[in-house]
Amino acid sequence: MKTERLIEALVADRRPRSRPVRRELAGALALGGLLSLALFLAEIGPRGDLAPALATWRFDLKLVLVATALAGAFALCLALARPLAARRPARSLLPLAALAAAAIVVELATTPSTSWTTRLIGSNALVCLTAVPVLALAPLAAALMALRVSAAPASPVLAGAAAGLLAATAGATLYAFHCFDDSPLFVVAWYVLAAIPVVALGAIAGHRLLRW
Repeated sequence: MKTERLIEALVADRRPRSRPVRRELAGALALGGLLSLALFLAEIGPRGDLAPALATWRFDLKLVLVATALAGAFALCLALARPLAARRPARSLLPLAALAAAAIVVELATTPSTSWTTRLIGSNALVCLTAVPVLALAPLAAALMALRVSAAPASPVLAGAAAGLLAATAGATLYAFHCFDDSPLFVVAWYVLAAIPVVALGAIAGHRLLRW
């Protein structure tokens, strides 16, 4: 490539986009989330005791956990969408880690040790491991497409993994309204396990789709 063309390409690349990455990613998450919501309502739906559950601290804390995870994953995805490597991008997940640790401490302190294993295993572990990745597929595809058209990540693999985490948290947020296991022990253990294949899929897809 001639020097003049390289300079023109760099200048064009620095021009502000009509829609910044944040808006593209938020729109993609909303679109993918709506598709997953339709699937959620058609296949499993919210738990039957949703109204009473909303009056319990464990269920409310579960919703706060997944909402915090969603916000942290969104910030991480934005940080890794830049062409320059972000410094300590994982710090956006620190509030989630602190909240999860505090929730586990409270759960262990307020329940007898004989119930810890039961609360950890829960009653819907296999459903969780299946439903969260399935509900994450549409948000993952939408997030990857948004990053492909509006971002130039320094590491396509890490950006794809972040998109996978964002999609997994979106799926987990929906699934939380169906899940009957509200213990922080269950949520932290099984929701994280359910997110791993989505993160891995995002990393693989990011390597192929987000290179520039």
